[in-house]
This record gives sequence, structure tokens and C-alpha cells, in this order.
Amino acid sequence: MTKTYEVKTYGCQMNVHDSERLAGLLETAGYQPVAKDATADLVVFNTCAVRENADNKLYGNLGYIASVKAKNPKMQVAVGGCLAQKDKDTITERAPWVDVVFGTHNIGSLPILLERARIEKESQVEILDALEVFPSTLPTKRDSVFAAWVSISVGCNNTCTFCIVPALRGKERDRRPGEILAEIEALVADGVVEVTLLGQNVNSYGAEFGDKQAFAKLLRACGQIEGLERVRFTSPHPAAFADDVIEAMAETANVMPQLHMPLQSGSDRILKSMRRSYRSERFLGIIDRVRAAMPEAAITTDIIVGFPGETEADFQETLEVVRKSRFTSAFTFQYSKRPGTPAAEFADQLPKEVVQERYERLAELVDEIAWEQNRGLIGTEVELLVSDHVKSGGRKDAERNRLSGRARDNRLVHFEAAGLDIRPGDLVVTTVTAAAPYHLIADGEPSAVRRTRAGDAWEARQGKTSVSPGQVGLGMPTLGVPEPLPSAPACAVE
Repeated sequence: MTKTYEVKTYGCQMNVHDSERLAGLLETAGYQPVAKDATADLVVFNTCAVRENADNKLYGNLGYIASVKAKNPKMQVAVGGCLAQKDKDTITERAPWVDVVFGTHNIGSLPILLERARIEKESQVEILDALEVFPSTLPTKRDSVFAAWVSISVGCNNTCTFCIVPALRGKERDRRPGEILAEIEALVADGVVEVTLLGQNVNSYGAEFGDKQAFAKLLRACGQIEGLERVRFTSPHPAAFADDVIEAMAETANVMPQLHMPLQSGSDRILKSMRRSYRSERFLGIIDRVRAAMPEAAITTDIIVGFPGETEADFQETLEVVRKSRFTSAFTFQYSKRPGTPAAEFADQLPKEVVQERYERLAELVDEIAWEQNRGLIGTEVELLVSDHVKSGGRKDAERNRLSGRARDNRLVHFEAAGLDIRPGDLVVTTVTAAAPYHLIADGEPSAVRRTRAGDAWEARQGKTSVSPGQVGLGMPTLGVPEPLPSAPACAVE
């Protein structure tokens, strides 16, 4: 009987991409996705360690799964990702019913560890301190037929005092450009029309092999790939963001006019305490230069509220930078004390009620600006890449037959399909008729519909994804680098 699996993903896009690798590994090893409302033979938690409630969420879910496993003794539970890398043996001490704990550097070991746990009837904990094989050598099951994540680097060389990621994912490792482009070309041949280049700090790409302009060159090279309609990337760092990248974005037709630029704080004093190697003036200068080159660009950000020692004056400086930056949207976070980070030991940790009140003021300002910007788009034409009906939550309005899609600047748009045969992956041109802070409405018949290879691929697979074998590595000599795991019988983002 075929075993079933479920992967539960927490955290960032890196974790979402890792979960695609985990799904690909498991299906290569003979597992199948669990049916809706059924109990899986294997549950994998791919964890995040950035915020304190990540711990609480994991152990709460592990507590629940213990009762499920008690009724299904052959069920296996695995925990991976950043929290596993951090907590290691602590996980099996607190939840001894967990069968496997694996880290960020050895996701390819999961099938072997599961089999070892089954045979030896004891928990297997394997955490490596450094990356041995780049994850892109592993098989992948993509969530989308027509859009894909492509890792260009892993790890981070920065030392932000609030962040535990460098300690868990290690120093930055860069893939060679030729291997990245080969992966993208293979994806395009498989029906993909949009890729998102992933890295903890994408614009420092190339530092490992001594080319400071490597990321700009990579963007331009993506522009030469026939059939690749859209290129995005996340996330850059303001300290290393150079004009050559802005120029490449503006001059490469398939690089989208969208930029996610993490601010974290608008106070220079707090930025220094965070060990962020830029100040508000530099940040605003980047925003100005991006908009000068691409007036239509949508710029989003990350902001932390309530960092230790933040005063009302510091917070007012953050609000002022937000007003000047005019972000399309912002991911706002209340500072979370993370053991193992320097900021966790700082004096002047703020009371919860102070942080909450500031957070609410910031959210109100961000919403106000976002809605004002979106209202300004009413009456304009937008080109949309149509989302998968299932992945985007189905039709947004059955009465008006609305579907959803992403504009070139990544804004979410719910549009009227007007009875037309429009498939996920197709491109639609329509006119914005209404706006909300975080989405647009386009009612009325689209002015153009372009059927694409991506739509063909979706239709051929009837919305189902397939497992693609890994084809690329680290750009290192192959001697001593293991091959992808052979076939063997054996981020949903919350």
C-alpha cells in the first residue's frame, strides 16, 4: 500500500522552496500526497525560527499530532527547517514521538532517516553544520505549474542583532550563473513563465566568486531566455543595493517593476543597534533612484516595531520614512526576542502594550498609503498572470465569475472573466475599476487574453504538479558530491 505524506510549512519563501524539495524527495521515494481530510502516514513540519511564536506553534502542533499518532502507531513525524537546526535534540526531548529531526543543510537525507527510524524504532536526529549539496540537486514538486522559485544562494554574511538565520543557514554560498540559467531554461521548457530568484541577500550574489556585478548580470541574462515572461527576486539588502541592479531592472523587459526592500527601522540610532549597515538617508535614496528609473514600480518592505531601546522619537522617524517611501505594502512585525541573538540580551526590552500600540499606528499608516496608491490605479490597464484557481482560493466571486491574477508589479487583482476560456498561466489585459488597500478589482470584459505555454501546461496536467529531477549543483567539481537520491520503494504556508 502506498504511503501518504503531508508537509506543513512555516516562514519565508526559502522554506516554501525547501518544502517543494521535500515533496519531490518523498514522491521520488514512493510517497503520495495525502487526500483531503485523511490522516497522512507521514507529517513533516518545515519550521521557522525567526519569531518566538514559531516555537509555540510547532510544539502546539506536535502536541496535537501525538494524539493522532497514538491512534496510528505506524505514522511517522519529522521536523526540519530553521527551528530544527536551532533546537536539535531539544525537539525529541520535548516531543519524544517525533521520528526524525533534520536541519537546513541536509533536507536530502529525509527519506533515509525515515527508513532508519522505522527499522531501528528510535528517533533519528541529524543536523549538519554546513551545506554539503545545494538543494537544487534534489527533485522538486512545485506548487505551481507555471511559476517557480530558483535559489541563487543560501546563507547570509550579515550579522543583524535581531536575526538568527545566519547561525542556522550558515555563511552565504553562491551558485554559478550558468547553473542557475540552466535550471531556469529547464523550467521554461516545462511550461514555467515566471521565476523568482531567491537568496537571503540576493544583491550580494557573486561575492563568493569575486564579481560584485554578478546579480545585475544575472538579471540581464534572464532577459535573454526565450519564453520567460516574468522575473522577480527576493530579498535584497539596502547596504549592498547598487545602481547597476536598478539599471538592469529598468532595461530588462521581463524583470518586473517590483522591489521588496527591507527597511526594518527608520531610526538611524535603531538601525545601528540592529547592526544594519545603512541609514535612512541611503534607504530613501535607493527608493528615489528606483522610482526615477521605473516610475511604475511597486515597492514593499519589512518593518520591526518595538526593537529594544526604541523610543517614541525613534518610532516617529520610522513613520516619517514610511510616509516618504510610499510603500505599496509592508510586512510589519512586533519585535520578538530570539535566544541566541545579541538583541535578546539588550537592556530596555519594551513592554508589550507599548509595542502593540505602536504596531497598530504603523499598520494604520501603511494601510492608508497602500489604499491611496491603489485608488490612483482605477481606470488604468493592467496585465495579469492568471493564478491557479485552487491555489488562490478558488473563484473570488461566483456571481461575477471573478478570477485572480498578479499584475506586473505583483499587485493582486480580482478580475471578471466574462465567460471567457481563461486558464491559470494565461495572460490577461483588463482595466481596474475599484481598489482596496491590498487588492484591486477589474470588472468588465478583458481587452485581451493571451493563451500561453504555461496555460497549455496547466491544462495538460489538469492543475496537477509533477516531480522534476534536480539538474544543477553548486558550481563546484563533481568529485565527492553525491548524486540525487534514486527512486526507492518506501510553506501550505501557514
